[in-house]
Amino acid sequence: MATLIAPSNHSPAEDAEAIRKAVKGWGADEKAIISILGHRNASQRTQIREAYQNLFQEDLIKRLESELSGDFERAMYRWIWEPAEREALLANLALKSADKNYQVIVEISCVLSPEELFVVRRAYHNKYKRSLEEDVAANTTGHLRQLLVGLVSSFRYGGSEVNAKLAESEADALHEAIKNKNKSNGEIIRILTTRSKTQLVATFNRYRDGHGIAITKKLSDEGSDEFHKAANLAISCINDRKKYYEKVLRNAIEGVGTDEEALTRVIVTRAEKDLKEIKEVYYKRNSVHLEHAVAKETSGDYKKFLLTLMGKED
Repeated sequence: MATLIAPSNHSPAEDAEAIRKAVKGWGADEKAIISILGHRNASQRTQIREAYQNLFQEDLIKRLESELSGDFERAMYRWIWEPAEREALLANLALKSADKNYQVIVEISCVLSPEELFVVRRAYHNKYKRSLEEDVAANTTGHLRQLLVGLVSSFRYGGSEVNAKLAESEADALHEAIKNKNKSNGEIIRILTTRSKTQLVATFNRYRDGHGIAITKKLSDEGSDEFHKAANLAISCINDRKKYYEKVLRNAIEGVGTDEEALTRVIVTRAEKDLKEIKEVYYKRNSVHLEHAVAKETSGDYKKFLLTLMGKED
C-alpha cells in the first residue's frame, strides 16, 4: 500500500497559483511547496505542471530547480516527474555517474511489471533520443553487458502459472552454472532474462530446497565481480522486492554517512506503491520505525519532504 496522502478533489489551477506565490519574490516558501506537492499523486502533479505552464508560460520543474537546493531539490526533482519519466531519469543518472550505478538499472528492470518497463523504455527514447538498451550496452562489457541488456529489454510473461518440472531443472542448471563460475554465465543470463517472475520465484525456492542454500548466498560465495553482484540483485528484486528495498534503506541509513541518493530513490519511487509494507518489513528487521530512522539521519526541508511522502507530518 501507498503512504502518500493525496486529496480526491483538488484544483490544479489553484495549486499552480499557490506554488507560484511560494516561488515568487525573495526566497521560496518551501513549507508551502511541500504541503502541496507532497500531497499530490502522479496524475495530479502532471495536471499542476500543465496548469502552471498554461497560467504562467513557465516550466514548473525548471522553476523549482532554480528555487530549491541540495538534497531537498534533488528529491523534489525526482518526485515531480511522472513515474515512467522518473525511472528513465534515474536510469540515465545511474549510467552517467562515475561509479556506474548498475543497481538502479537492475532495480528498474526487475521490480517493474513488463508493461511498466516497456513504458519506461519509451519515456527514455523521448527524453534522451536513444534507447535505454544502447546506453546500457555502451557503459558495460562482457557478461555484465549481456545480463543488463537482457534485463532492460525483456518483456516477460506476467501470468501466475508455474511449471514445477521446469523450476526443478532450471534450479539444477543454475547450480551447475554457478559452480562453473564464468564458464556458464550464459545459462544464468538466459534464465534470469526470459522467465516470468512467478516461474523464477518457484525456481529460486526449488534451488533452496534442493541444494540447502539460498541462491543469493551461493552466488555471493562463488564470486564478487560485477556480474555476480548484478545477478544477485536481480534475484533479490524478483524474489521479494519489499525485503530488497528494506535492505537498500538499511544500507543507506546505517552506512558511514547517509546515502541520500538511495534513500530518496526508494521513498520517492515507492510512496505511491508499497512503501507502507516496506516500512513494516523495516520495523520487523530493525525494531525501529523507518520514519524515526529517516528523521534522525536527515534535516530541514529534505527531512520534512521525505516524512510527508511517508505519510507522517514532521
